[in-house]
Amino acid sequence: MTPAAIDRFCRSLPAATRIVQWEDVIVFKVGGRMFAMLPRNGDRRGRELWFKADDLHYDTMKMAPGLRPCPYLARARWVAMAEPARLPADQLKAYIRRAHAVIVARLPRKTQLALGFEPPPRPAPRRRRPSDAFLPG
Repeated sequence: MTPAAIDRFCRSLPAATRIVQWEDVIVFKVGGRMFAMLPRNGDRRGRELWFKADDLHYDTMKMAPGLRPCPYLARARWVAMAEPARLPADQLKAYIRRAHAVIVARLPRKTQLALGFEPPPRPAPRRRRPSDAFLPG
């Protein structure tokens, strides 16, 4: 996918916004939190793709060919892809969709509802038995 196609796809995701930050970095956010970025390559000609990885797959993804830990954001489990055009479009879209979903899941429940997402149901409150108050602890 080209940077323009990535841009269109990211903006098409539910409640996604696009802004330009840090001089020339295209940033995609949902609920005010970043899920993907298109910074310039080191040679300033092309654009890389940086995106949030889920916790379960980060360690595998950072070792995959064409991916590496993201500069400045590796601690937050972001990965960088130097040449997004080399990956099949459907696979790249799946990575971006997952990054979007990871960020949405971490938004506060109230924000999820305001953006039109269906948050997971709240866990049922644990009912205390009257005898629990008198057990030594």
